[in-house]
Amino acid sequence: MKNIKTIIFLLLLTFTVQVKAADNPAIAHLIKAYLGIKDALVNDNSKAANAQAKQFTAAVAEVNSSALDAGQKAAWTKYAEKLRFNGEHIGESPSIDHQREHFASLSDDMYAVVKALKPGSMVLYYDYCPMKKKYWLSQSKTIANPYYGADMPDCGKVKETIK
Repeated sequence: MKNIKTIIFLLLLTFTVQVKAADNPAIAHLIKAYLGIKDALVNDNSKAANAQAKQFTAAVAEVNSSALDAGQKAAWTKYAEKLRFNGEHIGESPSIDHQREHFASLSDDMYAVVKALKPGSMVLYYDYCPMKKKYWLSQSKTIANPYYGADMPDCGKVKETIK
């Protein structure tokens, strides 16, 4: 009987450890804040991008890397400072062009983080703008380009679906 209880305990422990990182509310908040920055840039709204970037930077600080497995923790450790840096620059800059420059770097790093941590039940799309030769993440298959905003809102294509 003691062996059965031990086996059940170990199985429950194993199951608990294998929870996906994006099911972690901090990771979901990070992705949501990133998408808020993207939407603000799509709408050519630098003030909204400032506000969303401040939420993003706060979300970076919320992530508890000790809750991640070894591979996820390594990816988070590699990219967390870069995410914070670009989020702060977007949050402080009044220039939408400067915000978009940092958003390009932010998007590259977010892609790496999302691929490593997995989006859980969330579906994301990795989009590409051939005119700017830059990528971004989106929650919709419909292209809404954050690099050109109203000038070329549908410039781009979905390169990958991340599940």
